[in-house]
Amino acid sequence: MKKIFPLFFVILTNAFFAQNKQILYDFAELPQTLLLNPGAETNYKYHIGVPLLSGFSAELGSTGFVLRDFFDNNTVPFNDKVSAVLNKLSVTDHLKFNTQIEIINIGYRYREKIYFSFGFYEEIDAIGYYPKDIITLATEGNSPYINRSFNISQINYNIDAIGVLHFGFSKRVNENLTLGGRFKLYSSALNMQSKNNSGTFTTVLGKNNIYTHYLDNLNVDFKTSGLVEDNEIIKEASSYLSNTFFGSNLGIGLDFGITHKINKQLEFSASIIDFGFIRHKKNIKNTTAKGSYTFEGLNFEFNASNPNYWNELDTDFREKVSFGDNNNSYITWRPTKFNASLKYSFGRVRSKYCYDSTFKNFYRNAVGAQLYSVFRPLGPQLALTGFYQSAISDKFQVKVTYTLDQYSFYNLGLGLSTQIGKINFYGMIDNLTQINDIASANGLSLQFGFNLIFN
Repeated sequence: MKKIFPLFFVILTNAFFAQNKQILYDFAELPQTLLLNPGAETNYKYHIGVPLLSGFSAELGSTGFVLRDFFDNNTVPFNDKVSAVLNKLSVTDHLKFNTQIEIINIGYRYREKIYFSFGFYEEIDAIGYYPKDIITLATEGNSPYINRSFNISQINYNIDAIGVLHFGFSKRVNENLTLGGRFKLYSSALNMQSKNNSGTFTTVLGKNNIYTHYLDNLNVDFKTSGLVEDNEIIKEASSYLSNTFFGSNLGIGLDFGITHKINKQLEFSASIIDFGFIRHKKNIKNTTAKGSYTFEGLNFEFNASNPNYWNELDTDFREKVSFGDNNNSYITWRPTKFNASLKYSFGRVRSKYCYDSTFKNFYRNAVGAQLYSVFRPLGPQLALTGFYQSAISDKFQVKVTYTLDQYSFYNLGLGLSTQIGKINFYGMIDNLTQINDIASANGLSLQFGFNLIFN
């Protein structure tokens, strides 16, 4: 039974818990690429995203294990599988989850060289690092680990549910340079986090009893925003949804982007996304624990002769280790992302689409590489992608990617975009090599959407 809790934790978070949209970045001039690089080029008069269907993405990733580690059909006992997984995980292994759904996305061209876009989307972003010492202590106890210090600082997680109202522009400065920016207003419906904790728990052989336990320099802080109101957990989904739009916990953010044509066929682009913060000040409940404590175990003889033993022990513990709740406001920083891409195009054709009196020439094929980074609590997470994209026809484009990151060294992705009349549809999926065996995959993502694009 002692294996059930960590297994439930691992499976639950794996079912919910990546964020690199390497297929969508700079692909097919889709309106959604402006959310990854506000300085991306566009070649249409205006667009209207189909409400609730213009952009949906879901990305999941885990490091250190896959579900097949628990359920592979072999003769190894189940508890031994759980122990093997727990033993091989490190404190830098983590579980991540990100999903976005666009509620509205609209853009229009102003005076030929400027393209404005605005909209609203909802996002859930979560990351949790594996607290190896804590789970080892909970599942195996302290008796096998005499004189070992268990590190409480390994507790590190963050969960956000927010709404984002945004307005951006992309300006073609000249034939070779396009710049863009985007302003974002964040509205947080839920935040749960704990980081920068400290303290150790150590058990040694005792003098007055079998063991002596030391809880040293404990300092932990569990913050929540939007979860509790009047000391009751908010259970209504409608309350969370309403708080994603101009709720009380607001923040601001900025995106920056650039596209620069080095020559007719070589192009560089880069962007910084979600440089911003949220201030949480309503429906706050923070729980703290600070102090040190030494406990020499249970003295049953003394306990029998002193009926107030447990009350005295509890009072002594609380005097030395202070617990408390508060509703102090706090600030969270958004996970800032960085993209950079170098693309070489070839096979020139003439576009049928124009937004002024000229036609835009583009190339049928392109190859290149993209670097992606997102800032996380234990440092940046990186991904390197090589890609090939091709306009199979005037109405159908395809992009193939190969990505190296901490989740996989053989992540093959595919994106398709087609336009029939004014209706545009796109769909993307990665990790194709493991699509038939998801239980063995460390990550999987998909994206799709519908737009009305007017050229």
